[in-house]
Amino acid sequence: MSRGITRPIGDLLREWRERRRLSQLALALDVDVSTRHLSFLETGRARPSREMVLRLTERLEVPLRERNVMLLAAGFAPAYPEHDLDDPALEVARAAIERVLAGHEPFPALAIDRYWTLVTANRVVPALLSGVAPELLEPPINVLRLSLHPDGLAGQIANLREWRAHLLARLACQVDLTGDPRLSNLLQELSAYPRDQGMRASDQPVSDQSLASVAIPLLLNTEHGTLSLISTTMVFGTPIDVTLSELAIEAFFPADAATADLLQRLVLETAGHPHVDQ
Repeated sequence: MSRGITRPIGDLLREWRERRRLSQLALALDVDVSTRHLSFLETGRARPSREMVLRLTERLEVPLRERNVMLLAAGFAPAYPEHDLDDPALEVARAAIERVLAGHEPFPALAIDRYWTLVTANRVVPALLSGVAPELLEPPINVLRLSLHPDGLAGQIANLREWRAHLLARLACQVDLTGDPRLSNLLQELSAYPRDQGMRASDQPVSDQSLASVAIPLLLNTEHGTLSLISTTMVFGTPIDVTLSELAIEAFFPADAATADLLQRLVLETAGHPHVDQ
């Protein structure tokens, strides 16, 4: 991201330390330097080595994209490559994603990037989007906008208030983690959408009340019937490529037997349909 390249490395270090709510003393102890030296780095009185930048950004859990920005600000070349997902260098990773998505059928699963843009999805997902306005399905598709927009899935989500709060909380955490203004703008946009477009959760209670006490399900009314789904997120464990570090697979599982049966029938009906690929 170019937004931080012209800023001094000291300013960036201080910003990330404060974002992580660490004192200079706590961070200095963690990376085995003196508080005085860390203070000098933040004020520009000392220049960090490449190794020091990498050590500090690792401790501060700075995303790989921003680590490259900080290296550039300190006068060093980026340490982490960034390839398009269709680049031959990421062929193995792309194939792994497709296998995971296909192997998750008959349940829906999709891959998204840092900005919640749809990268690819298995063949179950399109069958659940029949009520969505066509313009929201024009690439690039933003999955959060698709979910919460008045012309998207919002009107079909029975527990919209709870699901909306869940998605906005996840996005807010991501904004806090990355400091990305594009994500912050997306959060502002989504937060301005009407809060109660669908049925209230009290109008259609969760079939399994024990589930409601430990996880928030997605209650989705579709032309095929009502689905009760719980979601999980998968990421690459040790990525060194910026693109891979920002990819996530959102996989949904049935929260009850009726949903499992409905999805099983649905995937048989859509047999032969290709994956959604943006």
